[in-house]
Amino acid sequence: MQTLLELTPNAVQKIKEYNRSIDGAAGKHFRLSVRAGGCSGYSYDFSFDDKRPTDIEIPVDDLIVLTDAMSLKLVRGCTLDYVDSLRGAGFTVKNPNAKASCGCGTSFSA
Repeated sequence: MQTLLELTPNAVQKIKEYNRSIDGAAGKHFRLSVRAGGCSGYSYDFSFDDKRPTDIEIPVDDLIVLTDAMSLKLVRGCTLDYVDSLRGAGFTVKNPNAKASCGCGTSFSA
């Protein structure tokens, strides 16, 4: 059975850090969404949000990641990481469902 979503230890740590430090994020869950747009067709969206009735809850370590059914079809089996390098810092997604991705790594085609 394929794992719905994996988070690296760096991603878990950064999500917890952001949950404590971003105004309005306390008490909310991390949301991973896919939106139409970006240079390759779809882009990832990360936010803190309350659970909606149609949300899918994905338990990862001691976090709950929220997503919607359409997004889950596009991110199932992904690994979310947080990278801090000379090229910049931010979340990166290794998506086995992507047929192509852009050079900036923030959008993909399925």
